[in-house]
Amino acid sequence: MSISTKKGDKGQTSLWSGERVWKDDIRVESYGTIDELNSHIGESKHYVKSHEIKEILIDIQNDLFRVAGQLASKDKLYVKPIEESDVEKITQYVYKYETRLNLKGFVIPGNTIQSSKLDVCRTIARRAERRIISLSKVSQVPEQLNKYVNRLSDLLFIIARFEEHLEDKLEYKKW
Repeated sequence: MSISTKKGDKGQTSLWSGERVWKDDIRVESYGTIDELNSHIGESKHYVKSHEIKEILIDIQNDLFRVAGQLASKDKLYVKPIEESDVEKITQYVYKYETRLNLKGFVIPGNTIQSSKLDVCRTIARRAERRIISLSKVSQVPEQLNKYVNRLSDLLFIIARFEEHLEDKLEYKKW
């Protein structure tokens, strides 16, 4: 079976739950942005110095398949949904790295290649969150999924700073 079905040639695609929608539908934009984020996180894994951070990124990638799966379905779910425990897991990562860093002000992003890559991921996560909020205005989006994506950008920010910290390249904005 080929991945090229030709069914999308006229501008529509199928959701996991079977419905056909336009490729620019806000639902497709939402899970497409999550897919873009997952790809950039995949790239980031090749640059991070900390093995611990790499493991967190792999965990996030697995979660993002579930996020995208939820967004790609209107009624039937074919994936385990994001749960409060998933939100709590990444919240605890944020707290852990905040404690280790003790940030003291606004940070200039991107002082290492790995933190730059993670900052790109952070901004894509924020865009995904905006797309998902737009979707939630026209369709039900689970609260835990919204919380997860919101918290994810926080995590990407703090681990980018941790990667800079590892090389003593954490730089604060001078006012």
